[in-house]
Amino acid sequence: MIITQLSELLNTERDVEWGNGKSRRFLIEKDGMGYSLTDTIVNAGTESLLEYKNHMEACYCIEGEGEVEADGTIYPIKAGSMYALNKHDKHYLRAKKTLRLVCVFTPALKGNESHNLKQDGSSCY
Repeated sequence: MIITQLSELLNTERDVEWGNGKSRRFLIEKDGMGYSLTDTIVNAGTESLLEYKNHMEACYCIEGEGEVEADGTIYPIKAGSMYALNKHDKHYLRAKKTLRLVCVFTPALKGNESHNLKQDGSSCY
């Protein structure tokens, strides 16, 4: 059994600055679960162009307000909203207020991946 507290992850190698926020990684590849679980913060006022070519991701918003834009459609995100990138969707993630997301990635993240946002705001894992 794996039991972890968020406080145990802060300021460790599992507390990853990803460009426009932080990804606190509860589960990574070496934990052997086959997926990753993160507590992700997206800073207010940011916009990120993201694409996961090697992972599928589902995000459940527990705090904040923002939007996801994919294929020209904008979807509002607030506490209680879930979105899943089931087609390796290239998307914009915008935080109007600081977002806190619980995210699941499959296959599992190795642990140190970062978006490495480019000047044009784009990124991919």
